[in-house]
Amino acid sequence: MPAYATNMRLKFPIVALALEIITIILFAVFVVYDDGKHHGHGAHSNETHHEGPPMELYPMFQDVHVMIFIGFGFLMTFLKRYGFSSVGVNLLLAAFGLQWGLLMQGLWHMEDGKIKVSIFKIINADFSTATVLISFGAVLGKTSPVQLLIMTVLEITIFSINEHLVATVLEANDVGASMIIHAFGAYFGLAVARVLYRPGLRNGHENDGSVYHSDLFAMIGTVFLWMFWPSFNSAIAEPGYTQLTAVVNTYLSLASCVLSAYAISSLVEHRGKLDMVHIQNATLAGGVAVGTCADMDIGPFGAMLIGLVAGMISTLGFKFLTPILASNLGIQDTCGVHNLHGMPGILGGLAGIVAVALGKKKGHATMQAAALASSLGFALVGGAVTGLIMKLPFWGQPPDQNCFDDSIYWEVPEEEEEHEESLAHADHSKNKAEV
Repeated sequence: MPAYATNMRLKFPIVALALEIITIILFAVFVVYDDGKHHGHGAHSNETHHEGPPMELYPMFQDVHVMIFIGFGFLMTFLKRYGFSSVGVNLLLAAFGLQWGLLMQGLWHMEDGKIKVSIFKIINADFSTATVLISFGAVLGKTSPVQLLIMTVLEITIFSINEHLVATVLEANDVGASMIIHAFGAYFGLAVARVLYRPGLRNGHENDGSVYHSDLFAMIGTVFLWMFWPSFNSAIAEPGYTQLTAVVNTYLSLASCVLSAYAISSLVEHRGKLDMVHIQNATLAGGVAVGTCADMDIGPFGAMLIGLVAGMISTLGFKFLTPILASNLGIQDTCGVHNLHGMPGILGGLAGIVAVALGKKKGHATMQAAALASSLGFALVGGAVTGLIMKLPFWGQPPDQNCFDDSIYWEVPEEEEEHEESLAHADHSKNKAEV
């Protein structure tokens, strides 16, 4: 392993401020407030542009915002010594990502050379940051804040190209973004993780795991995501009954998913006990998998079936597939994004192909298939290229022994370090006594 300089004192401020100043200059040139006067433009992102009251979508925006900053942030706090980075770097990436997303998505929908900022546009900007936060989960604990800012710039840029291709060129349906956000974010992150493979972590790491209270914190993220997911899948649906359909389908798919995730977790674990990793993640797979079909007339039972299958494949993925990816393919997926976003995202894409083929929504099944292929292709190629750039040795990445540890990039209170050491010693003594 090369010796990396992990001191962030100059690298991080220079990169962060340079990116923000460039963004401010671009905003000064291109971005104005939405004035409600639109002409010559139809769809934006993957659904119809809203022309209702300017604040009509604000409640939906709040829900999505909570998911991005609280849901994703706390979901990743399961690592015992990486809570500051999970919530803190999540905030950093999302705050920069939503600005960059507004620019990158807005470039495709300029009016008179300007990007007009509306609630609808900032919801879509939040969506673009979700892809980065999903990818962040795949490389959690093994990357520096500077590397992750570089990943944010590149990933949102590539995401916006794929989103425009899927929504505008192919005219595919993906209202809840199973393909363009979840599958894309997961496979982009997995490609980055493969390029950044660390042989020294092949046999695990002492900090790559949870303790009782860190798992409890992660459940906060799970519950927030679970509660607000109907808003995520319906925010950009056509107003009225189509939007109601998206809410109901997501609501039922999530509920069904919980039962199957709990059932399969108990089935595959020793003595039928539940595994917190499964409960934190697989219970959300129904929201991911129903995304593409959310606004389609698949019937309440159809949404529940999708949720049931999603919960099963996600839990089985955590139990059996994650170790195979790590040992055989060299993909060290810290949060298991392949199981929560990757496979359920593909399931959502396949469900969308079937639903459109059955006439549940106007469109072409071949375009749906092309959208899924495009999302996976852009993710894998884009992720591999991004990984190669992130692998350059001057971004301050942590050495193997300091992975999954906040103290390399954060000021950690001394009493916390002492408390952790005493806990570890107590655990060790207890284990010896039991032996």
